[in-house]
Amino acid sequence: MKAKVTKYGIVIPKDLLEGVNEVEIRKDDNLIVVIPTTKSDPILELGKHPVACGISDASKSHDKYIYGSD
Repeated sequence: MKAKVTKYGIVIPKDLLEGVNEVEIRKDDNLIVVIPTTKSDPILELGKHPVACGISDASKSHDKYIYGSD
C-alpha cells in the first residue's frame, strides 16, 4: 500500500487498525514503525479475579508458595 504524504502527514486506513485504540509511532533509521499498544498495563490486572485457595497468608507469603523458599 502506498499513501500520499501531505503537509499534515499521512492517514492510515481504519481497517488496518481494527480493534486498536492507540499506537506507538517510531522512526528507526529509514523505517517508520507503527505498533499497536495495549490500553492497560497487564501488571495492573493482577488481583482483579482472585482465586480462593484455602491459604490464609497467600498474599503475604506468596514467594514461599511459588518458589518454595522463606
